[in-house]
Amino acid sequence: MDAPRGTAHKWIVALTTMLGTFMEVLDTSVANVALPHMKGTFAAGTDEITWVITSYLVANAIILPITGWLGATFGRKRLYLLCLAIFTLASFGAGAAPSLAWLILMRVVQGLAGGAMVPMSQAITLEAFPQEEHGMASALFGIGVIFGPILGPLVGGWVTDNWTWPWIFWINIPVGVLAYYLAFVFVEDPDYLTRPEGAVDYWSLIFVAVGLGCLELFLSRGERLDWFASNAMKACAGLAALGIALFIWRSLTAENPLVDLRLFRLPEFAGGMAIIFIISVGLYAAFILVPLFVQNLLGFTPTWAGLILSPGGVASVVAMIAVGLAMGKVDVRLIVAAGAASMAYSAWLLTHVNLQTGMAYLVTAWIFHGLGLGFVFVPIATAAVQRIPPALVGTASGLFNLMRNEGGSVGIALASTLLAQRAQFHHTRLAEHITPFSGPLQAGYASLTQGLFPRAGLDPVSVRGLAQGLIGAEVTRQSFLMSFVDVFGFLVVVFLLALPFVLTLRNPRGGDLSLH
Repeated sequence: MDAPRGTAHKWIVALTTMLGTFMEVLDTSVANVALPHMKGTFAAGTDEITWVITSYLVANAIILPITGWLGATFGRKRLYLLCLAIFTLASFGAGAAPSLAWLILMRVVQGLAGGAMVPMSQAITLEAFPQEEHGMASALFGIGVIFGPILGPLVGGWVTDNWTWPWIFWINIPVGVLAYYLAFVFVEDPDYLTRPEGAVDYWSLIFVAVGLGCLELFLSRGERLDWFASNAMKACAGLAALGIALFIWRSLTAENPLVDLRLFRLPEFAGGMAIIFIISVGLYAAFILVPLFVQNLLGFTPTWAGLILSPGGVASVVAMIAVGLAMGKVDVRLIVAAGAASMAYSAWLLTHVNLQTGMAYLVTAWIFHGLGLGFVFVPIATAAVQRIPPALVGTASGLFNLMRNEGGSVGIALASTLLAQRAQFHHTRLAEHITPFSGPLQAGYASLTQGLFPRAGLDPVSVRGLAQGLIGAEVTRQSFLMSFVDVFGFLVVVFLLALPFVLTLRNPRGGDLSLH
């Protein structure tokens, strides 16, 4: 359908791609809270059941950088429809899985189809809007990307508690059917999209699969296996480095590479990729830290933990729409810098949490996080690709989403590792002061024993043991609190690291740049 720009057509296309994006990004986190239920269904161990998550992330990482080539080879609309159909069918298969092996296979299929679907959604959305409205197009695409991680744990927990875990996959079916119908009717391939000439560079495909697949394995399972203490993780790290290095070499020297890395010659594209990677490190780390903190230390339920994140999601949407309208009128570097500073301020507020922190304080801190994300995401998604030739927008979108995904994986791995290490450090330091000669400890111990003895009706020896257990538990709680504060402080530094790259960005001017 060749509807003119400026009509309802572009909004329908944006809704269509948003549905696909939201469905795919939601599935990166929706299964997390259902893992204990799956573990019971298949009588699986913890290491086995985590492959439900790992397999999806690995498949995502492998397919993302070659999506542009796939779209040009098979036709973007045809490939997008195929991915929607495969993702929807794999969702049904995952929910109906008779065994863990089948479930993991369906998650791999979901990851491959969904990973290709997201960058195509971004490219299709940008093409549906005129260049002066690309800020708004990026905002609409960003809504699907941002709300997925926020709603994933909340939706997964509610569905699992009220229905059964297969429904976390089956809820994709009506969304997938609707998105397929809309895409079939309204999405069209652009005239400039032509099939690549020459033989397929299979070596690039092998190198990128090995490199990114092993990197994702290393990041997602490294903390569980104690990183380089595990021979398997050493092998993954080595293969990841070798595969990525060979892929870069092949992409720069092959006659018909799968991925045109000459895009990184554009300063705004290279800088934009660095910013989205760094911001994603902090973003995904915060996504796991805040729910962990409020559930494990403040005693919130998973539902209330999800509700704390929801106002931040609303703030992100409001910020994205406002920035989408402001693009071209306000210096893009000021917008991105304000966004990074807002996210750093949010993390700084979280360094002041304690065991009595209320929900209002946490929501306020997370609103600043959401506003900052909205200020960063839209300008980066717009400014980084503004001078890229239209035929390479699909490749650029694939690389953009690859940086977002890999930054998130690095952030989660760093946050998990730092949290465990700092908790151990603080526990050791606090325990050094638990001695029979500590005055404050003896005073607290006396208060506990005097209060417990007459109420519990226990002998003094039992009360003494109970008091010691309570003191030990409090030391553990305080050490974890201090470790959370440390990691939130680390996130302040992460967000500020994005600021120097802001200088590489350009205000939208229009016009494509030849890379030849």
